[in-house]
Amino acid sequence: MASLGYLNTLLLLGAALVLAGILSSLVAKRFGAPLLLVFLLIGMLAGVDGPGGIAFDDYEAAYLVGSLALAVILFDGGLRTRLAAVRGTLTPAVILATIGVVVTATLTGAAALLVLDLDWLEGMLLGSVVASTDAAAVFFLLRSGGLELRQRVTATIEVESSTNDPVALFLTLALVEVLIAGGGQVDSEVLLQLGKEILIGGALGYAGGRGIVSMANRADLPHGLHPIFVVASAVTIYGLASVMHGSGFLAVYLAGLVVGNRPVRAFASVLSFHDAVTWLCQIVMFLVLGLLVTPSHLMNYAVPGVAVAVFLMVVGRPLAAALCLFPFGYSSKEVAFVGWVGLRGAVGVFLASIPVLAGAPKSEIYFNVGFFVVLISLVIQGWTIRPAALWLGLALPRTAPESKRIEIDLPGQLKQELVGYPVQADSAVLAQGRVPDWAKPVLVIRTGLILEPAEAGRLVVEDYAYFLVPLRKVQRLDQLFTPSTEAARDRRASGEFQLDGSAPLGAVCRIYGIALPEGERPEETIADYFAVRFEEHPQIGDHLALGPATLVARRTENGRVTSAGLLVDDEEVAPPPPSGWRARLALLRRFGRPAD
Repeated sequence: MASLGYLNTLLLLGAALVLAGILSSLVAKRFGAPLLLVFLLIGMLAGVDGPGGIAFDDYEAAYLVGSLALAVILFDGGLRTRLAAVRGTLTPAVILATIGVVVTATLTGAAALLVLDLDWLEGMLLGSVVASTDAAAVFFLLRSGGLELRQRVTATIEVESSTNDPVALFLTLALVEVLIAGGGQVDSEVLLQLGKEILIGGALGYAGGRGIVSMANRADLPHGLHPIFVVASAVTIYGLASVMHGSGFLAVYLAGLVVGNRPVRAFASVLSFHDAVTWLCQIVMFLVLGLLVTPSHLMNYAVPGVAVAVFLMVVGRPLAAALCLFPFGYSSKEVAFVGWVGLRGAVGVFLASIPVLAGAPKSEIYFNVGFFVVLISLVIQGWTIRPAALWLGLALPRTAPESKRIEIDLPGQLKQELVGYPVQADSAVLAQGRVPDWAKPVLVIRTGLILEPAEAGRLVVEDYAYFLVPLRKVQRLDQLFTPSTEAARDRRASGEFQLDGSAPLGAVCRIYGIALPEGERPEETIADYFAVRFEEHPQIGDHLALGPATLVARRTENGRVTSAGLLVDDEEVAPPPPSGWRARLALLRRFGRPAD
C-alpha cells in the first residue's frame, strides 16, 4: 500500500506541474526566459540541498528526458520556419551553426585553460559543451514580448540555433571518446563520422517529413488526433535517426521544416498543440536539470564559471559571429546582435551530462561550469535582448501582432481555411473598410444573430467575421483585425490626411512645414520609405515617424504601401506658411486630402 501512496504522490506532483506550466504561460511574455529560471530554482530547491531533499543523480533519465524535450522543441522550430523568409540567410546561418560552433568552442576552451586545471582537449570539451545556442530559449524569447526584428536577423538566429546542436553534440561525443581512450588527436575518422551523421539525419528528416505530410492528409483520423500523430511521428524520426547513428536533432528539425512548408490537414490545431507541448517540455527540462545540480558543490566553481561565461558572451560568441557573417554583407549592428543573442539554455547542461554518463575524467567540472554559463546567459542575455535590439536599431517600428484568430479545419481540401476574427476597436479593417479579394466572407455574427455577408454590410465593433482564406495568406489577414498600436496616437491627433504611396517625401514635408528627416532623399516616395524600413514587408497599421508627425500605412498591395495616413498634431506641427500657397495647394490636391 505504501508503494500505491508513492505513485499517487507522483501523480499529484505531475498534475501540479502541468497546471504550473499552463498558468506560467500567462506571465511568460512579461518575464521572458528568466521565468524558466524559476523552474530551475524549483528543481534545485526540491533537490538534495533544498527543502525537498530529493537525491536525484540519474543522468540517464535526465538524458532521456532532455532528448525527448529537445526533439519536440526542434521540430516545433522547423514547423514555424518559412523557407520563403529564410532563403537569403540559409548559407550564412548554416556556416554560423557549423564553423561558428567550432570557433566558439575553440576560443572558449582556450579561455578555460587559464582559469581551470584542464589540458587542451579537456578545455575544448568544455567549450563544446557550451558552444551551441539553445533553440528553446531563442524561439521563446523572439516570439514573446511583442518584439519584432528585421527579417534577415530573425531568420539567421532561428536557423542557426536550430541547426547548431548536432555539431556541438558531435564535438562533445567525439572529445569524450578521445579522453576516455586516454587522449590523442581527432583524426579524419571523426570528420567522416560527422559527415555520416549529417547525411543520415538529413535524409531521414526529409523523408520523415514527407511521410508525416502524406499520412496526415490521407489518414482519416478521429477528430483531435492529428496533433498527437504529428508529435509522435517527430519523436519516432528522432529515435530512428539516432539508432541508425545519424543526427536525430538535425533529422527532427528538417522534418518540421518539411511539414511546416507544405499543406497539412488541421495545421492550425497542430500549431496550437505544439505551443502547449513545447512550453511544457522546456519546464520539464529545467526542473530535471535543477534536480541534478548540487548547489553546495556548484559554489566551488563560481569564479571560473563566471569567467568562462563572461568570455563566451563578450568575446567567444561575438568573434565567431563576426568571422561567419561579415563575408555575407551583414552590418556591424546585425553581427553585434547575433553575437549577443547566443543564449545558452538547457542544451548546455544536457550536453554537460554526457561526460558524466560516460565516466570521463573531470566530468564534475564540465557539468558545474556549464551550469554556471547557462545560468548567467539566461539572466543577462535573456533580459537584455529587447534593449539590445532597440539600441542597435534592429527592432522594427511595430510590435508583433496578437490577433484573436479562430481557426476551423475543413476536411476534404487543403488549400483554404475557415478563420474568424472578433472586430475590435482601432483595428485596420475598420479604417480600411474592406478586406482583400482573396478573403471570401462567409458569415458575420452580430448581437447573437448569424448574418450573411451581404445582409451584414460594413463590419462594426464586436462583430465576429468568418472568411475562407488561402492557407499561406492567413497571417496577412491577421494584420487587418489586430488593433493598431498607434490607436492612442490616432485619437490625440487633430487630423489625418490620406496620402498616395507615390507622394515624394520632400513634397509632403514642404506642404506641412516638416523638416525632411536627415539622410532621406526628397524624391523618395512614401512607399519606398516604408519598404526600406520594413524590408519589403510593410503591413497595414505600420507607422513611421516623419518629424513630429506620423505616417501610418492604410492600404497595401503586393508588398507596397499604396495609401498612408499622415497624423498631424496641432501642438507640434505648425500650419504651412502663406508664401507659395498656390504651389502648396497644388501639391496638396495631388498627393493628399483630409481623411474621411
